[in-house]
Amino acid sequence: MSRYMISTWEPELPSFWESSGKSTANRNLWISIPALMLAFAVWMVWSVVVVNLPNIGFTYSTNQLFWLAAVPGLSGATLRIFYSFMVPVFGGRKWTALSTASLLVPAVGIGFAVQDPSTGYPTMLVLALLCGFGGGNFASSMANISFFFPKSQKGYALGMNAGLGNLGVSAVQFVVPLVITAAVFGGDPQTWIKGEETKQMWLQNAGFIWAPFIALTAVAAWFGMNDLASAKASFAEQAVIFKRKHNWLMCWLYVGTFGSFIGYSAAFPLLTKTLFPDVNPLQYAFLGPLVGALARVAGGWISDRLGGAIVTLWTFVAMIAAVLGVLEFLPAAGNPGSFSGFFWMFMVLFACTGVGNASTFRMIPVIFLTLHQRAAKGKPEAVQQQAVVNANKEAAAVLGFTSAVAAYGAFFIPKSYGTSIALTGSPGAALWCFVGFYATCIAITWWYYSRKGAEMPC
Repeated sequence: MSRYMISTWEPELPSFWESSGKSTANRNLWISIPALMLAFAVWMVWSVVVVNLPNIGFTYSTNQLFWLAAVPGLSGATLRIFYSFMVPVFGGRKWTALSTASLLVPAVGIGFAVQDPSTGYPTMLVLALLCGFGGGNFASSMANISFFFPKSQKGYALGMNAGLGNLGVSAVQFVVPLVITAAVFGGDPQTWIKGEETKQMWLQNAGFIWAPFIALTAVAAWFGMNDLASAKASFAEQAVIFKRKHNWLMCWLYVGTFGSFIGYSAAFPLLTKTLFPDVNPLQYAFLGPLVGALARVAGGWISDRLGGAIVTLWTFVAMIAAVLGVLEFLPAAGNPGSFSGFFWMFMVLFACTGVGNASTFRMIPVIFLTLHQRAAKGKPEAVQQQAVVNANKEAAAVLGFTSAVAAYGAFFIPKSYGTSIALTGSPGAALWCFVGFYATCIAITWWYYSRKGAEMPC
């Protein structure tokens, strides 16, 4: 057996946890976090790149630009479906290292492609699709970390992994505008032109800047992380989740939280540029994902104490209020709108998505542990212990699969904006659809999880 494989893992046993489990779990967590940050950075890099393409000679239409911002979400969400089941099959250490290394392909590819304005649109679409490698990594990362921590700390661990990992979205929207202003990796600059304003730009750095960090993190994962024997499971064993009602209900809720977070993150810069052309969106775009990521960390802590369901319920109420606020400040015929109002309502919305991301992921392990413990109640001790193992495997698979379904928000939200603007001249129709969806999330959370006498209180 490999020295990286841990044969016995009992985090619910206090003596084991304090003697060795806690330190091992934290080491795996703190390598997982930068790997996930880089994955999100590569996944969302197009949200910054598309804003600059027209100004350096690329002649793509607005709709084509929205497609480039949206396509990584489509491929990332699809890859998550497969990545959800990879950790129990291949092991968390090996899969984290290999999936992180795969990010080098789109990062380096973008760096070369953006240097030539004659690069064909199909090439750009392929590179945008390959950025989905970063989107896929979230599913496997969350599934892996869920195995290492006891029930009482899963909210904290998953909140830290996802929340700090989500900072990759903010990082790409903060770092890229800075690094493209200097010849960090050499090469010829592009001339950026807007009206009478011109400047030199090295847009290739948007991809190249991540490459050395990706390589270092992949090596750290290979030599510093562990595989758990108790997490091993075939796809067939994990596929039982497709028969679980609560898997599909949590998919719906996580679309409302994470789907919103990643969709708003992908579209916010281009939406701002479209609605408020005099505003430089890259000065503000990173703040939304930053707020959402930090709120996710706080949301995990709050959910461990108050319960995931009640936090999720009130988060969706607040999200509806925030979207209504955004609608109030949109430009309209004869009304220029208010960028400050628009911006602050989106900050509230990002914060809510972060809290909701954490609270829904706190619900999942509790739901499946309760489900299996109910089935094992009154049976021999060995059966009850196996119920805990089975619950952890199912919860991990559900964490990954729900994240896969929710990630389609990175595609549908930008496309919803683009379609709404094309048909009506405003994103208002798309935003009203989001309000309706959040209302269904409130109803599901209250009925199944938060009301007195709910089927699965959590």
